[in-house]
Amino acid sequence: MMERIVVKIGSSSLNTEEGGLNRERIAYFARELASLHRQGCEVLLVTSGAVAAGFRRIGYTARPKAVHEKQAAAAVGQALLMQAYQEELARYELVAAQILLTRADFSNRRRMNNALMTVDELLKQRIIPIINENDTVATDELVLKFGDNDHLSALVAAMTRAAKLVIITDMDGLYTEDPRKNPQAVKIERVDRISEDILKLAGGAGSAIGTGGMRSKIEAARIAMRGGVSAFIGKVQQDGELRLAVNGQGRGTYFDTKLHSLPMKKQWLGFHSIPTGVITVDEGAEQALLTAGRSLLPAGVTSCEGDFHPGDVVEVRSSSGNPIGRGVVNYATWQLQAAAGLCSDDVSRRVEVARLEVIHRDEWVTL
Repeated sequence: MMERIVVKIGSSSLNTEEGGLNRERIAYFARELASLHRQGCEVLLVTSGAVAAGFRRIGYTARPKAVHEKQAAAAVGQALLMQAYQEELARYELVAAQILLTRADFSNRRRMNNALMTVDELLKQRIIPIINENDTVATDELVLKFGDNDHLSALVAAMTRAAKLVIITDMDGLYTEDPRKNPQAVKIERVDRISEDILKLAGGAGSAIGTGGMRSKIEAARIAMRGGVSAFIGKVQQDGELRLAVNGQGRGTYFDTKLHSLPMKKQWLGFHSIPTGVITVDEGAEQALLTAGRSLLPAGVTSCEGDFHPGDVVEVRSSSGNPIGRGVVNYATWQLQAAAGLCSDDVSRRVEVARLEVIHRDEWVTL
C-alpha cells in the first residue's frame, strides 16, 4: 500500500518579502514533491499564498487587512498560484488538481465525504491534489479561519487517513525558547504528547506575509495526532530534504502518535462539527466518559447552556471548565435542565425522552 503524505507549505515559504510569488521556491517544492511521488507516495499539498501572491498584482502596496480586499487579492492570487504549480509540476509529467475548501465544508458531513471521494479518485489517478482555503468566500465573521492553513492541513491529513503530515516552516523545529533571541535554547526532537507546557513554548505569527505561528502548527499537530497521523514541523530548504523529513531524518520536530485513524463519523464529531451547546459534568461522569468507556447519564450532569435539540452536537466540559469531548445529545436543552443530577428513575418521571442516556458512548469522541 502506498504511503499517503500531506505536505503543508505556508505563505512565507512561497512569496517574496515584498509580496508576489517566488517562482524559484515553487520550482524547488515542485521538484521535492515530484521526488516523493517517484518514491511511490500518494502526495497531497496544502498550500497558502493566494492573498500574498495577488495583492501586488491587484495594485495594493501592502497586504490588505479588510476582508473584501483580501478576498479580491485571493481571487487574483489563487489563479497565479495554481498556474505556477501546474507549470512547475508539468516538468515532471505530473498533473495538479485544485481543491478549495472552507470550514463549512468540514462541518457538513455530506460535503466532507464528497471531498474525500474526490481526493481518493485523484490520488488513484496519480494526480497531486493542491488544497487551499477558499479565501474568496470564507470570512472571519462567518466561519473560523484555518490559521494560515495549518489546521486545514491537519484536518485533511486526518480525513484522508494519511500516514504523515509535514508542516514546512522557517524554523527547524520546536525549541524550549525562541532560538533567535536565546542561542542557548534547546530543540525538542520528538514529542509524543502535546501538553499545555508544550503549547506554551510556541510564540506568535512569524512574518508579515503569513498568518500562522508555531502555536498554530503545534495545535495542527495535535489534531493530526488525535486522528492517528504522525506530524513533522521543520525546515525543508535543500534538495532531498522533503524525503528526509518524511523518512524521519528531517531538520525539525517529530510528533509521534500511537493512536489509530478515527472512523469518519468520529472525525466529524471531534474536529468538524459545530457544537450548539455546552454540558458540564461532575468528576464521576468525567472519569466514566474518559476512562471507563461509559455513556453520559443525567446524574452526572451539573449544568448545560445553549439551544440544542436531540441529534445536535454538544461540547462536554469538566467541572473545571476544560473541554473533554463532544457527542450527539439525546435531550433538548429544557429537558436536560430538568433532568440534570437526577437518577434514572426520577428522570423518567420528570421528562419523556427517546433514550435515557444524555450522550451514548457510540456517539461520543474524546478531545
